[in-house]
Parts: sequence; C-alpha cells; structure tokens
Amino acid sequence: MTSKHAVPRAPDVPKGTPDSGVPLVGGHPVLDFANTVAWRLDPARTVDRVRGAEAWVRWAVAAGLLTADRAEALLRAEAADSTPSNAATAALIGLRAVLWPVLDALVDDQQPPAAEWEALRRNMVLAREGAVLPPAFPLRWQPGTVRLGDLCHALALRTEDLLSGDGLGRVRRCAGPGCGWFFLDRSRSGTRRWCSSEDCGNRDRARRHYARTRQHG
Repeated sequence: MTSKHAVPRAPDVPKGTPDSGVPLVGGHPVLDFANTVAWRLDPARTVDRVRGAEAWVRWAVAAGLLTADRAEALLRAEAADSTPSNAATAALIGLRAVLWPVLDALVDDQQPPAAEWEALRRNMVLAREGAVLPPAFPLRWQPGTVRLGDLCHALALRTEDLLSGDGLGRVRRCAGPGCGWFFLDRSRSGTRRWCSSEDCGNRDRARRHYARTRQHG
C-alpha cells in the first residue's frame, strides 16, 4: 500500500474547520485514524482515503491533532528537507495496520495477536522516547509537532490513552457488512450498531426493506 510521494509544497491549510475528505465518526482520534481506510473488511471495495504527507497533515488538523498554523509549518519543514523520504507516511500506515487486529480483538473480546501487540508496544516506547513530560498535572506525555514523524508518535500515545481509559468498554465496530469502521458508543443504551445511521444504517434499512418486498412479492 505504500508508495513514494513527491516532496509536498506547503499547503494552504484552511483556517477554522478543515475538510480532510474523511468522515470523523469514531469519537476518538485513534479510531478515526483506523477508519482512514474505507470498507476495510471488503477487499473488493477497500479504499485508502489518506495518501501522502499533505493528506495526512490535513487529516491530523481535522482530527484535532494539529492546529492549522502548526500544520503549515510542519509541511514547510518537510518541503525544505534535502533528503525527503516516505518513512513517515510508511510509519503511519504501519501503525494503522497494527491497530486493526488489536481493535478487532478488543471488540470481539479476544486476546490481541502477539505480533501486532508487540509492534504496538514498540510504537508506544518510541513515542515516549521522543516525547516530553511537562511538570504539570494531570501527567501527560507530549509528542512533538515539528515533523510528520511526530504524528505517528502522537497517535501511539493517544492509543495508549484509549486502551487504558474508562471508555475502553464503549469501543465498537460497525455492523455494516464489509465496513470495519470503529467508534465509541456514547449512546445511553449502549446499543449503537452503525458507524453512521445515514450511511451503513441506511444501507441496512434498504436491505431489510428489499427482503420484505421480495418476501411479500
């Protein structure tokens, strides 16, 4: 899935509400990160919605991980790099691939696969090594925001927060066939099934209506 990308120019990242082109339905940046691939569980329809450094930075602004001003400065630094590479985007794609089976195991109430769990642990260790710990409460590791590689560290630390926090039991996977998107179920009843009622929810209602129509016919 990785490919070489040309060195990006500093983008005109819009102020206010940015549009990354990816719906943010997860309720948590890490879940939205996992959801940057659409139709993850349907190989015939799978689409990577975020490609290249500029697209990742735009997504990070939309997800609340970067400010628009910080995003502009970050991409200017990337564009000025005399030895550009796709290592940072490859690291993001790698972390995302590790997260999927870990989150699948969580929602299926199973033990996470050993290889992916170890890879996630290594990501968290590297993120902490590159972060600072301000003398303030609550205690929280702060990753950098200077280079694109810092985004991977930020997501690794947010993953640690998610998987050790109070909302762990509310992580769900969309019931839509082939979807695979994750979300935090904040409904009062705790019975939310869809990434979006207007998307996979509507598809399910259409399927059931079609089945009833065929049955009556």
